[in-house]
Amino acid sequence: MSAKLDDNQLVHYRLPVGDQFLDLNPLIGQHLTLNHTGNIFCCHCGKKTKKSYSQGHCYVCMQKLASCDMCIMKPETCHFDQGTCREPSWGEANCFTSHYVYLSNTSGLKVGITRHTQIPTRWIDQGATQGLLLFKVATRFISGLVEIELAKMIADKTNWRTMLKGNADDLDLKEQAQDLIPKIQNQLQHITDIHGSQAVVPLNVDSQKIAFPIDIFPTKISSHNFDKNPTVSGILQGIKGQYLLFDTGVINIRKFSSYEVTVSTD
Repeated sequence: MSAKLDDNQLVHYRLPVGDQFLDLNPLIGQHLTLNHTGNIFCCHCGKKTKKSYSQGHCYVCMQKLASCDMCIMKPETCHFDQGTCREPSWGEANCFTSHYVYLSNTSGLKVGITRHTQIPTRWIDQGATQGLLLFKVATRFISGLVEIELAKMIADKTNWRTMLKGNADDLDLKEQAQDLIPKIQNQLQHITDIHGSQAVVPLNVDSQKIAFPIDIFPTKISSHNFDKNPTVSGILQGIKGQYLLFDTGVINIRKFSSYEVTVSTD
């Protein structure tokens, strides 16, 4: 789903259906049906595939694309300098560019990283109600080095079930940052000694608040899965992260991004 913030920091969602986009916010409170036709098409090459890998790829693309390599999930394992990057030109364009290390409030306080072009999209996609940029770093690899140091003290993953059951209590992210950063100062110095003074640049910016369009939070989480049941139907009660919240269960739309789906409303 595509998403953007309005002037009141409320997220507005659109669902791509064929060549069109369906505005979802106005449908909250209405009955909505999604039906998987059985067709899956690779999001990269467009070929029909029996199974989706790495959020929408066929097996061949999943194996050959640098964007599907494990180092995307764990940037500190980057192997570009070893000459084994699957797509060196892609790596140069996407990994050797500015990234941010940030704090966010999803199911609680967590640390994360993202490309400089993905704020606030990254926070929206993970269901964060608050976000704060900590550092601007020179490469994705370096962002991973910083993240693993902070992850020794706070979470680096979202508990998605907790996130969907309600909004976490507001945090003073700047206060959290002031407590955490001095504890990794030696490691930061080590990184800049190796990679240069501009490898990690501290930021002093305001935190971002995010509101999601939700009428009712689910009290119990049950997940819809197109692979088990091609039809998802119910009252759309809200949207958070990349999840649609129905009165019948929740579905992670990103997980099924390459599935051909028809949509109907009652």
